[in-house]
Amino acid sequence: MATTVSFAVDSAVGRRVVSVSYERTGSGEPLVLLHGIGHHRQAWDPVLRLLAAEREVIAVDLPGFGASGALPDGLAYDVRTMATVLGSFFDTLGVVRPHVAGNSLGGLLALELGRMGLVRSVTALSPAGFWTRSERRYAFGVLRAMRGAALSMPMPMIERLSSSSAGRTALTSTIYARPGRRSPGAVVAETVALREATGFRQTLEAGLTVAFTDDVPDVPVSIAWGGKDRLLLRRQGVRAKHVIPGARLVRLPDCGHVPMNDDPAAVARVILDTSR
Repeated sequence: MATTVSFAVDSAVGRRVVSVSYERTGSGEPLVLLHGIGHHRQAWDPVLRLLAAEREVIAVDLPGFGASGALPDGLAYDVRTMATVLGSFFDTLGVVRPHVAGNSLGGLLALELGRMGLVRSVTALSPAGFWTRSERRYAFGVLRAMRGAALSMPMPMIERLSSSSAGRTALTSTIYARPGRRSPGAVVAETVALREATGFRQTLEAGLTVAFTDDVPDVPVSIAWGGKDRLLLRRQGVRAKHVIPGARLVRLPDCGHVPMNDDPAAVARVILDTSR
């Protein structure tokens, strides 16, 4: 069951209150899960049971996405601010240096949390920030098109498309290698989450200048990339390895951009191995 917590964060115009929705389950060392842009914490549902068998799992709706409210005025959606907000979220929950795993935007934030020394291990699945300019333009164009399609479709159309394997493929094949495996209800929910993401535009704008260029030397880092990622191409994983030479680079051959759905067992193993 989801819970919402509110806490204060310093900004250039004074302290602002942020509210974050999350789900907490399992037992063991804490592990925080961060989703990608336009998605929600339910992206992690396929691996949640596997991870919760060995970790206390905290799946987060990032501010401006899912059930979490937008960031208040004075707080930007840039990487450093979002990482600072997540650090305050950890403090509010009483979680000291958790393990963290993130996908896409969440992977970029996980690496930044590692760079800031706020977590004890990092697993980044197809993290943003290792693109060339042309690769970023391509990815942002695809994301804008996906958002535009979600905004334009009435609910009956979303539900009708989600009810068939071919329709689920049309809606989600950009991010999943095996879109037909996603349940109709999950596809409806994530299409609605993309449509209703209040932080989408500001996050995309903040990403126009993002490049992750710093090493993360003091914590275990795994970077995993889907061999069938159509949004952030797998060659970006090689660049990530050059930036973070101590990282373990893992190939997920039959996975797309959001690999948790395509191969839950492989993704869970990467995360658990990294967080030993």
